[in-house]
Amino acid sequence: MRVSRIAIATGVAASTVLLLAGPAAAHVSVQPQGEAAKGGYATLNFKVPNERDQASTVKLEVNFPADHPLSSVTPEAVPGWKIDITKGKLDKPLEVHGKKITEAVSKVTWTADGSKIAPGYFQQFPVSVGQLPEDADQLVFKAIQTYDNKEVVRWIEEPTAGGEEPDSPAPVLKLSAASEDHHGGGAAAKADDKAASAEGDKKETHAASSSSSDTTARTLGIIGILIGVAGVAFGVLAGRRRNA
Repeated sequence: MRVSRIAIATGVAASTVLLLAGPAAAHVSVQPQGEAAKGGYATLNFKVPNERDQASTVKLEVNFPADHPLSSVTPEAVPGWKIDITKGKLDKPLEVHGKKITEAVSKVTWTADGSKIAPGYFQQFPVSVGQLPEDADQLVFKAIQTYDNKEVVRWIEEPTAGGEEPDSPAPVLKLSAASEDHHGGGAAAKADDKAASAEGDKKETHAASSSSSDTTARTLGIIGILIGVAGVAFGVLAGRRRNA
């Protein structure tokens, strides 16, 4: 009986920890598909979990960093959601591929249009962005989540280095070291080079094999001819001996 009580108490304690830890971890976050390299381009997924048991998420607003404006922001269509893009004038124009960019996206808003994020579910909102800054290690995207009961949750608190996670942390994108081509395709390019090299090695091996096969065929052919000539000569000599 005592063992059972201890087991039950332990289970209740563990469940309490999970329940307390659950809401803290279930916040709007951002993750790249692959890597987000400094100076390159990337596709980001804004992941939005529904934290309420009696309400559904019907709106998400993501604010893009003003201190590191992005010249290219292209959201992917999400079925059942309407997308609005807000742009603003830049205090300092950006120079991108020889062109001056005087405005950049400041906010992207997704509004439910036939779909919702129901309790117990989450939704991802993909966005292609670039060119990522070279002078920053991370980007902070402040987000606002709205429920169909009019509740608004502001995920806007910036984390501090070495500090505890805020109650309502803003999504943070960690940037990796700059890639060789600044388009996030360094790894793909290396893979292509390896594939091309492997294909070249295959062709060389095949050519060497074909050459070896041709040489062997020629040698066997010559040997066959010599054997045939020898056979004819032997037959002639044998005939002469019989006639004699």
